[in-house]
Amino acid sequence: MARNQELFEAVQNGDRKLVGDLVQQEIDRGTDPANVLDESLIPAMGDIGQKFSRGEIYVPGMLVAARAMQAGLDTIEPLLAQAGHKPRAKIAIGTVKGDLHDIGKNLVAIMLKGAGFQVEDLGVDCSVERFEEAVAGGAEILCLSALLTTTMSYMRDVISHFQGRNDVRFVVGGAPVTPRYAQEIGAHAYGEDANDAVRAVEECLQ
Repeated sequence: MARNQELFEAVQNGDRKLVGDLVQQEIDRGTDPANVLDESLIPAMGDIGQKFSRGEIYVPGMLVAARAMQAGLDTIEPLLAQAGHKPRAKIAIGTVKGDLHDIGKNLVAIMLKGAGFQVEDLGVDCSVERFEEAVAGGAEILCLSALLTTTMSYMRDVISHFQGRNDVRFVVGGAPVTPRYAQEIGAHAYGEDANDAVRAVEECLQ
């Protein structure tokens, strides 16, 4: 299937209803749901992520596009599961303990979903135990988010808890987090923004 340009643009324009309708039309025509995802939805959200990184759009624009993308995923994900389609990897993402901010985390989660990953959103104020549960449930990569300098140190606690294990990798990000800090606490990768977080996750898988 070639790209459905109307669907691509509907995601970019944040038209949630139109995205849902167009995805359903493709499914009704017998189009493979994986092709709808790979050829139209993922490229649309990837382009939005690049525009965000270049400063051409801002958080509100990202959120509107992400919600439109989710309208398509709501239809496609159950069909992919029924067909036995395997996601690229299972990712768990959460804002660390003591921090209740979630906008950045939510953007990263939708970008990862849009890139074909299975994402478990753990929410905010996540303890070491919450991340441990996610790993026990099959998460291969933990994405840790923090917006406050007073909570970013908890990232170190989470990573230290898993020290010596080879079954999980860590991506960290958030306003106060830097590449140097990520390296200091033993994270495997650092994401500067939602788009870069996808690159960081892919880097970990390689």
